[in-house]
Amino acid sequence: MQDQIIAHRFPLVIFDWDGTLMDSVPKIVSCMQKMAQAANLPIPAESAVRDIIGLSLWVALERLFDCHDEIEQQKLIAIYREFYLHKDPTPSPLFPDVVEVLSELTQSGVQLAVATGKARQGLERAWRETNTGNFFLASRCADEANSKPHPQMLNEILAETGYLTEQAIMIGDSRYDLRMANAANMPSLGVSWGVHDHTTLNLEAPLAVLNQITELPSLLRQLETVPAE
Repeated sequence: MQDQIIAHRFPLVIFDWDGTLMDSVPKIVSCMQKMAQAANLPIPAESAVRDIIGLSLWVALERLFDCHDEIEQQKLIAIYREFYLHKDPTPSPLFPDVVEVLSELTQSGVQLAVATGKARQGLERAWRETNTGNFFLASRCADEANSKPHPQMLNEILAETGYLTEQAIMIGDSRYDLRMANAANMPSLGVSWGVHDHTTLNLEAPLAVLNQITELPSLLRQLETVPAE
């Protein structure tokens, strides 16, 4: 008996932001290192900073500097944000072809959302600067939910949009994005142009790892129908 073909549609695509849609990793690394220098803390290596991108800032501070005191964390976060917003000139543009791909997805009827380690203020500012906020139906930020890889962000996006877990797919550049998806029992895709490489991402069992964002629309179309088991 031949296998039947069943449709597996992903009408909701949830993106990470930093390192996935926005090329902000160099700026984050620079600002974290400058924050450490300003606070007389050991300056972390670039690789160490890259490895915590995707986590909420206070979790990142715990991992990088063993800083668990809430008052000290707030002081460091204030220094970091001063560099990020005003003092560090490192550019953080969208990756090439992001707007075109987001437009293609929305025109095809797919709904988009964001689950990010940014604070709400930071995401809203990035949307204003890139004129991309209109693409997204829903979003959750680091100051609104538990840090990745806890699944709260994804669960709340699903509750807000009315989609089921199996109708959504998470796309991100870090293992924390994919672990969050796994914790929510949600399919995921990795992207190789951010903080973690193919090998690291594949350990979290995504459906695939993209090498460029222009591959996404065709891959989603390929995933719409798969043989039933």
